[in-house]
Amino acid sequence: MATVRFTEEHEWISVEGDIGTVGISAYAQEQLGDVVYVELPDPGQKVTKGGQAAVVESVKAASEVYSPVAGSVTEKNDALTDTPNLINEDAMGKGWFFKLKLSSPGDLEGLMDHAGYAAFLEGLK
Repeated sequence: MATVRFTEEHEWISVEGDIGTVGISAYAQEQLGDVVYVELPDPGQKVTKGGQAAVVESVKAASEVYSPVAGSVTEKNDALTDTPNLINEDAMGKGWFFKLKLSSPGDLEGLMDHAGYAAFLEGLK
């Protein structure tokens, strides 16, 4: 079963083995509004924990997306190029951004689980 963790910047990562799938949370998607464009990292690109990995643009704003962990990108969600609103429809599912091979599984330590993230969101209100 996958382990899902969240960052304070509202990215999520779902990890199975040493492969993580990364996207933005439903909360982040709601804050952005209608997503109109996404710039994703290419396979083979190295990303660092907390480093910029992607860009998402909406009718309201453009935002950087940071990698929750360090690793090497193995796949990007090409469907988002033609249909960026998949992020609005299913931010935690079909709207994923990229997959990566984790270089340090210890990077997951300090990230929030579902309950921790829900409490973090409550603190933002």
